[in-house]
Amino acid sequence: MSSLRLFRTDATGSGMTEVVPRLAEVEADVQGLVEAHMETLLGVRFLASEYGTGQLHGGRIDSLGLDESGSPVIVEYKRATDAGVINQGLFYLTWLMDHRAEFERLVRERLGGTAASQVLWSGPRLICIAGDFTRYDEHAVREHRRSIDLVRYRLFGSDLLGLETVASVSASTQVARRARRQPTPRAAADVVGTSMVDLARAVDETLLGLGDGVNRVERKQYRAYQRLRNFACLCPPQRSKLLVYLKVDPKDVDLVPGFTRDVAGVGHHGTGDLEVQLRTPRDVERAQELFRASYAAA
Repeated sequence: MSSLRLFRTDATGSGMTEVVPRLAEVEADVQGLVEAHMETLLGVRFLASEYGTGQLHGGRIDSLGLDESGSPVIVEYKRATDAGVINQGLFYLTWLMDHRAEFERLVRERLGGTAASQVLWSGPRLICIAGDFTRYDEHAVREHRRSIDLVRYRLFGSDLLGLETVASVSASTQVARRARRQPTPRAAADVVGTSMVDLARAVDETLLGLGDGVNRVERKQYRAYQRLRNFACLCPPQRSKLLVYLKVDPKDVDLVPGFTRDVAGVGHHGTGDLEVQLRTPRDVERAQELFRASYAAA
């Protein structure tokens, strides 16, 4: 957002006026806007605002939510630049990990028993939304073994909001990238065939390599790839194919039988309405544009 310039054309198209970016008047304006549209903006289901952490702890979490993979999410807001936003968020993240039953109770009350039973405690997330961050903030998130997203916001005019991911680190990213270089256990190869295991590894590397800030989250039924929100979900290899679900509108794609399928309204693991079926390395190449489109949309 620091280098982005936005212009509005007039009714006749003969002139253009720059829409000057600005910060919110007060922090609460940003918080209210994000909380009202949290699932659209962040891919996070809203749970609570200004959540008290008890008399002993003496804190108040700006926003609590649950992301598409079932990971608990804390969102902290700052109107402009604030050197303490990361440490404040980590302080609350530690509290959250010590109060899992309380969080699951909140999820059960707001989203139901199924969501509460599927909370993924291996990957709690902190999202910091602020007017700006320093280079020290960007360095700090890479030193912590937590999943942290730094998001810069700007308001344009009276009806436009811009969000830019400044830094994004997953607690499991380094582990995941080390693991993918290790040889595949023979048992796994025996079950689905070496070719499918190799194909899954190629898809994994392709999705992680789409750009900065891609995090990988392991679920029992699928592997999610996030850029703030999920943009791809890779299911475990079958004997003859891999299934990847993307956040691409099937109506915008020329569907090819045996390769792409509209699964909007069809039950499936993972998130996304476009199913991509991969059987060969050539299929992975054919899917590159779809992968990039889903990444860009996230």
